[in-house]
Amino acid sequence: MNCMRILSAGLTVTAALTLVSGCTQREIPDNQAGKDSQKRSKGKHAHAHGKGPNGGAVAGWGGGEFHVEFTVSHPDQEATIFVLGSDHKTAAPIKAKDNQLLLTIKEPAFEVVLKAKPQKGDPAGTSSRFAGKHKNLGVEQEFAGTISGAIDGTPYTGDFKEEPETPKK
Repeated sequence: MNCMRILSAGLTVTAALTLVSGCTQREIPDNQAGKDSQKRSKGKHAHAHGKGPNGGAVAGWGGGEFHVEFTVSHPDQEATIFVLGSDHKTAAPIKAKDNQLLLTIKEPAFEVVLKAKPQKGDPAGTSSRFAGKHKNLGVEQEFAGTISGAIDGTPYTGDFKEEPETPKK
């Protein structure tokens, strides 16, 4: 009888966690997620995001609660991250720990501290845009990396990968 109760409780917890986690977009099977997988402290999800509203590479952040968009200005050697809502389009101002995020680029390996640069309409003490400079961002290449930060003590992490521009016909 105890085994049945434990099994029933385990299945209930599993079902509840499945309902509250994940993004509402089409999921990619684990064997296809590869470089596009996004992680958060409570699990991972992966799906195609496409380009963001600012033309950058988008990553899931927080199981789909947020998304982050990576953009880069090579001449300015500056990366800008936009925090977006679950719809991948709407600015989502956050109160990040120390008003900053961390950008970790994989190749060549380097990190950039991104400081809050609130956009018009962001409530006081929050920001939906973060930016930072590094000489390696001046290199014309497709970047891949991780954007991480903490909101109200909860760590968020998302992996992104820029795709080459397709030539216009």
